[in-house]
Amino acid sequence: MALITWDIEGVAQWADRSGSDAVLVQSLRGFIDAGKVGRLVCEHILSLSEPVRLATFDIDEFLDYRSRRPEMTFSVNEWTGYDEPYLAIDMVRDAEDRAFLLLHGSEPDVRWEAYIRAVKGAVEKLGVGLTAGAHGIPMGVPHTKPLQSTIHGTRQDLLPDTSGMFGTVTVPASAQNLLEYRFGQWGMDAVNVAVHVPYYVAQSALPQAAQHALSHLEGLTGLSLSPERLDEAAVAASTEIASQMVDSEEVQALVATLEEQYEVMEAARRDGIPLDRPLPTADELGAEFEQFLAQQRRESPPHD
Repeated sequence: MALITWDIEGVAQWADRSGSDAVLVQSLRGFIDAGKVGRLVCEHILSLSEPVRLATFDIDEFLDYRSRRPEMTFSVNEWTGYDEPYLAIDMVRDAEDRAFLLLHGSEPDVRWEAYIRAVKGAVEKLGVGLTAGAHGIPMGVPHTKPLQSTIHGTRQDLLPDTSGMFGTVTVPASAQNLLEYRFGQWGMDAVNVAVHVPYYVAQSALPQAAQHALSHLEGLTGLSLSPERLDEAAVAASTEIASQMVDSEEVQALVATLEEQYEVMEAARRDGIPLDRPLPTADELGAEFEQFLAQQRRESPPHD
């Protein structure tokens, strides 16, 4: 059974595109995406032009419906809507009308290796030279400091010449990261931008983090993705965060502590001093903040 159904007309339009050095941007939903960076990047890219469907994956082959149930809408006495999961490749265009590809939809729950082999076949069929992606990871960093990211890929000469925050760490796998790993083994080019999102706002949409990712994707791919179109949303998000923080001395103390840690780490990186202190995992950061929120709820007086 074929894992991909091809749209003949869409593939023909892609074959007629102008330019070379095709790029595929991947953005999958389902794994950790702090600040909803991947989702915002995907939605922004889709807003730049009218997408043309090239390929649709057989979602039933990859999704565990019982562990990740799609939503349905019930109205009075009938079902009126279904948030249908999908996984597809579209042709889109950047702000300068350059055609590129977007792989988006639900991250596979099962059959990762089969999925990655199917993507490899699609990349080869469509003449893709570089696969790129972006997502957010929760980090113990303050929102008051410039956003940073970890950029990783299958070849060092694909990456910017910047020092990394991590040494060697072990983290849960994702289909997106495993695809990069397999592509590296197969001699194919792939890069990903992981934006460091303050863990205490990781559940909220952070347009400024998406802008950060888009800017790096521009530098890595040569595409024109117009991150400035998110300026208004980014200002609104920053204003909302500031308003939520100003009335809580505990939150201010938390941010102050993170600012101090940030300065220490930045100084160490500037001086080339290795950071031998182990970094907290996402689960540890999340548990710490959940404990903080629980304490806030216990100490806050009930509203009338």
